[in-house]
Amino acid sequence: MDFWWILYIVDGLLFVIVAATVAYFTVFVIASQIKRGTKVVKSKRQNRIIVLIPAYKCDKVIERTVNSILGQMYPQRLFDVVVISDHQNEITNFKLAQYPITLLTPNFKKSTKGKALQYAINNLPQFKIYDIAVVLDADNIVLPEFLEEINNAYESAGTKAIQAHRVSKNRDTSTAILDATFEEINNTVFRLGHISLGLPSALSGSGMAFNYNWFKENIGKTKAAWEDKELEALLMRQHIFVDYFDNIYVFDEKVRTTNDFKRQRSRWLSTQFHSILMNIKYLPAALYNKQYDLVDKILQWMLLPRTLMMGIIILMSVVLPFIYMSLAIKWWIIAALILLVFAIATPDYLVDKRWDKAFMKLPFSVFLSIFHLNGLRRRSRH
Repeated sequence: MDFWWILYIVDGLLFVIVAATVAYFTVFVIASQIKRGTKVVKSKRQNRIIVLIPAYKCDKVIERTVNSILGQMYPQRLFDVVVISDHQNEITNFKLAQYPITLLTPNFKKSTKGKALQYAINNLPQFKIYDIAVVLDADNIVLPEFLEEINNAYESAGTKAIQAHRVSKNRDTSTAILDATFEEINNTVFRLGHISLGLPSALSGSGMAFNYNWFKENIGKTKAAWEDKELEALLMRQHIFVDYFDNIYVFDEKVRTTNDFKRQRSRWLSTQFHSILMNIKYLPAALYNKQYDLVDKILQWMLLPRTLMMGIIILMSVVLPFIYMSLAIKWWIIAALILLVFAIATPDYLVDKRWDKAFMKLPFSVFLSIFHLNGLRRRSRH
């Protein structure tokens, strides 16, 4: 087989894989413009809520998060705050102990958010009864009406799991702006676009609310560092819809440096790979039983990761013209299409002078994330 046959086969295979991913994004970005969501009405019922905040080496930000959740308009007698302080300074723990919260201080040899959440559930007093479990990250900030909105949304949704809208609380570097943009694209495609077509939203890892009894029963089934993906799979297999509320905000801190960005993206690539391995066995049964939400979730994980997709598009668009110009044309077309799709998926508030500068760093950040994956995979084996 000569060089040209190899080139045609590689080019064709890569294009089919990339085109399938682009088509998936296109469908759900278009669907997101319908903006059909669950109508929220003020609930007459006020649920008892527990707010769980896993905090791993977050000494600089955890107090601000605790203050934001304690400053809620929701009746204080109806919610409790639990901070799982893992490997944090004694001074931080001393300060946290002064707040009206439950402070837990595990010392895991290998820390994960799933372990922290399991530890919290297992160490809560048995006499405490809750209706809703809310999970926040240690760097999240919420508005005073957050718990009231969560309560109203939970009652309006009529399901056991809902996801709030995570937005960036910082855009002080080009990397943070890119991270914020990708987060909003995810919100458009995997959350708003999905519920517009009657499919469940993806979970974000924080800003999540669950039926407490369901959460208590199922969080112990998570075994890996990607507990949100495991919870997603459990919800789908149990036929539980995840609703998304675009107007309930959770402000999340975005990575500021290129090194942090590439580690984050590489970790997500690894998470997606493991999610496929753990759930691909459920695909035949899901197809047979016409469980389209689970089929969609598994296919979603099987799609080419966005970072890798962009890397391939950039590489083929730049290299092929020097080898065979005709092969490059379709890559230019698909590059233009995905840029248009991402532009539609990006909210207007993100597009300013700072965004233009951040956009120029995208190819560099993409390739760094891809090259960093091998190193991450080696570390994950230990």
